[in-house]
Amino acid sequence: MTVDAEDSGRPPTIYDVAKAAGVATSTVSRAFARPGRVSAATAERIRRVAAELGYRATPPAAAAPDGRTSMLALIVSDVTNPFFAEIIRGAESAAAEAGYVLLLIDTQESERLERGSLERALPGVEGVVLAGTRLPDSAIRMTAKQRPTVVLSREVADVPSIVLDDPCGMRLAAEHLAGLGHHALVYVAGPEASWADGMRWRSLREAAAVLGRRVQRIGPFAPTVAGGGHAAARLRDDLPTAIVTYNDQLAIGLILGLQAGGVRIPEETSVIGFDDIFPARIVTPGLTTVAAPLRVQGRTAVDAVLSHRGTPAARAGGPMKLPVRLVVRASTTRRRANSRTPGALRG
Repeated sequence: MTVDAEDSGRPPTIYDVAKAAGVATSTVSRAFARPGRVSAATAERIRRVAAELGYRATPPAAAAPDGRTSMLALIVSDVTNPFFAEIIRGAESAAAEAGYVLLLIDTQESERLERGSLERALPGVEGVVLAGTRLPDSAIRMTAKQRPTVVLSREVADVPSIVLDDPCGMRLAAEHLAGLGHHALVYVAGPEASWADGMRWRSLREAAAVLGRRVQRIGPFAPTVAGGGHAAARLRDDLPTAIVTYNDQLAIGLILGLQAGGVRIPEETSVIGFDDIFPARIVTPGLTTVAAPLRVQGRTAVDAVLSHRGTPAARAGGPMKLPVRLVVRASTTRRRANSRTPGALRG
């Protein structure tokens, strides 16, 4: 048997065992952490190969006599997004108070990376919080059958979910802009796979219809400052008088991109974001935004996971909905005649 680890002098890893045994790394992990989930023949082959290689399994957390660990997994789609910083802080404090350690996994907006990370983490954790997940509903329900699972910012049937009151938030944004005399709105969309993005777009359309305002959508864009810059390039030559974005990062990037092109904010276009992350308060002008209780969302999610310990796949009713509010800053103002706007977006 030829093993790279032996040739290099480094300790053998789970990947070496998987390669030598002809199985996936996740199968090796299950063979040591949850042997009942692997066939007896496969488990025996993995143990034999591991012994030959000198591999010793080291679980991520010591298990109690009943098989439980003291770890929870929090999966976020982009750890660099300030939106998740408050969620992480709330989740971490709730976990620590309950005597648990939080395993933070950044999936970088990749469904493939999220699937692989979740599969590796499941054997060593007691529960999972999915924040900004890009997995399909079927994969989320499968995870919930294995460990108590809570989903944030998305509604999944039969899985406990915590969502923001997106319809209220978009209604507040539309009413604010209508009150300032804007007749047409543009929605700058976030990720195509985002449940929250779809909900916010539908909610804004409904609110605009009730108010007798026109609304159209551009995108999708990455939910980042860079994504907002791309949106600014799309809008600069046909500038609307009012813009609502999927999140604050898009709004901030949009403002910076428009300003770089000589557009004055809010004199020529008003901008509203969503989330009220910290940079929304220090960008110039200050960003009007729909404020979400992000830290509360993190704490509530961990509390919900811990309340379902020992009962994976617990059935859930409707999602828990957290309130939002509109924070008015300097990025919105009363509509003025806009000589820059030649097309249908003029509001």
